[in-house]
Amino acid sequence: MSMLRIFSPLLLAVLLVSALADDAPKPPEPLYETRAEHDRNGIGKFFMGREIAHVMGHQAADWLERPEREEEERTDLLIESLKLREGEVVADIGCGSGYISRKIAKKTGPTGVIYGVEIQQEMLDLLMKRMAMFRITTVKPILGTITDPKLPPASCDTMIMVDVYHEFDFPYEMIQNMIAGLKPGGRIVFVEYRKEDPAVPIKEVHKMSETQVKKEMTAHPALEYAETIATLPRQHIIIFKKKAGDK
Repeated sequence: MSMLRIFSPLLLAVLLVSALADDAPKPPEPLYETRAEHDRNGIGKFFMGREIAHVMGHQAADWLERPEREEEERTDLLIESLKLREGEVVADIGCGSGYISRKIAKKTGPTGVIYGVEIQQEMLDLLMKRMAMFRITTVKPILGTITDPKLPPASCDTMIMVDVYHEFDFPYEMIQNMIAGLKPGGRIVFVEYRKEDPAVPIKEVHKMSETQVKKEMTAHPALEYAETIATLPRQHIIIFKKKAGDK
């Protein structure tokens, strides 16, 4: 019997695995591009054709608590649309002063946990002052980095980013590490100002189209698109889920 016949099943299996790997989505190469000519409100760094916006510093935190925010953004509709459960574990990525975190806390109740993730310690200090003011004890501050939210592995049912994702310096790496902190079947929620709507009064580099969000998530095969909720006056709610078989 020839050696080829003995090993042919093994060779076929290797070739099949190799073919499947070739078909799997891969991150764009190179991941990032730098351009000399760019929007002055962006950092000149592009991911999959989109310029990354400057991060809002803690000095502008008052804007997050502006009195007209509820009318402009209808965060009540946002929270209702997510159908959060009592006891749910939620990560508020780029939580700022905790405006969204404290609304989530009302839904997840005393047995829930909200991880308030920020890359600026000043924001976390402000977050905890606000939580003490509202007597909320279920929000846990986490100081992340520009590539990693530092969440416990497979800990979260839902992760939400409200007008945050477009400011990530390293969006590919950040989402990969967010996925690691998500339970199988858990959700990543993007809330972004609609780039498709010129009437939305936000600087262009701080808007994202639904098409662009979906395009960028193709770089993450562990995620699958779930739905887009069009209930807010100015923003998309775009939801992806972690595939059940992924750890």
